[in-house]
Amino acid sequence: MAPGLLITIEGIDGAGKSTLADSLSRELSTRGATVELLRDPGGVDTSERIRALVKDRELAFSPRTEVLLYAAARAQLVEQVIEPLLSNGAIVLLDRFVDSSLAYQGAGRELGMEAVRAINRFATGSLIPDRTLLLRISPAEGRLRQRKRSGAVDRLEREGDGFYSAIASGYDELAREEPGRIRVLDATLPPEQVLHDALKAIGDLLEPPPTSR
Repeated sequence: MAPGLLITIEGIDGAGKSTLADSLSRELSTRGATVELLRDPGGVDTSERIRALVKDRELAFSPRTEVLLYAAARAQLVEQVIEPLLSNGAIVLLDRFVDSSLAYQGAGRELGMEAVRAINRFATGSLIPDRTLLLRISPAEGRLRQRKRSGAVDRLEREGDGFYSAIASGYDELAREEPGRIRVLDATLPPEQVLHDALKAIGDLLEPPPTSR
């Protein structure tokens, strides 16, 4: 059986990651692919409980505690769900992964990219996405979209503009470092255009392998 694909979707809050994840999952499923859509942190009971913890507005965490909690949730998700799915040839669409911690805790919390990368390398068993779709939007536009959404603001979403500017810069740095893996998409475009661009960005991964003669 051919190995599966891990495709991650990244970006600052308000970039439209969940919208793209849902539409991309539906589109790939209609093409006959076995697709599993997951979120990080979350996806399994243990990780969902950690997700609720890190988003709780009533709690305060040091930056180190925060990054370790995210890594713990990620470790459980990888071992319990992602690795078995990939072994069975599925396409795993993941709303956030290690790049989120690199941008949010490495850059936003100023823990440093390399320290956060080392923690997550251990947590994930060095699992690297086959392709990452980075939805780029200005921090100001992202915050505006956040304010228009219904629902309570979580612990991270109430951070200031400087925090989100640092995160956006962190994502840009990652994109420059790994242009082969990370494909940048314009998140200000209409959702149908973003989906079109996303499909184009992963098109080479979906092509069937050449047949041997």
